[in-house]
Amino acid sequence: MRFQRLRLAAAVLALAGIAAAFFWGPSADFFRSDPIGLLRPDDVVILKQGALIYQARCASCHGVTLEGQANWRERGADGRLPAPPHDGSGHTWHHSDDVLIRITKEGVAKAVGMPDYATNMPAFGDSLSDADIVAVLSWIKSQWSPETRRHHNDINLQAQQQSPR
Repeated sequence: MRFQRLRLAAAVLALAGIAAAFFWGPSADFFRSDPIGLLRPDDVVILKQGALIYQARCASCHGVTLEGQANWRERGADGRLPAPPHDGSGHTWHHSDDVLIRITKEGVAKAVGMPDYATNMPAFGDSLSDADIVAVLSWIKSQWSPETRRHHNDINLQAQQQSPR
């Protein structure tokens, strides 16, 4: 009888440990459909927030449907590039999550280490929280095709492998 109770207690503890590891441990990301990187393009709550922020703060330049401005690869008379698209036809997905977050937060010039780079893209670090920036970028990523998202995950994985630990 005593042995059965011990065995039952051990089984309950083991199941509790597995449940805790699943919900709070590092292996939980294994079960995510998009585990690589900082963005969360499958989190419905984050995506709702990101969509609202995008429409309010980004769509006027990057387009309501992420299409960007016309001739975005050609410099204008002021020497600046128009806003690129954030859909799969642009180059947003060519950059790791970390780079995208830094560009959005700090501005292009600071994020890429080119202080003289002229751009119309403002830094949003003073007006958007880190969570807001992750939300809007997560929403953008959620609009990409599965293939583009896989390519972006590969870029994130390469960036993680190259970063010093």
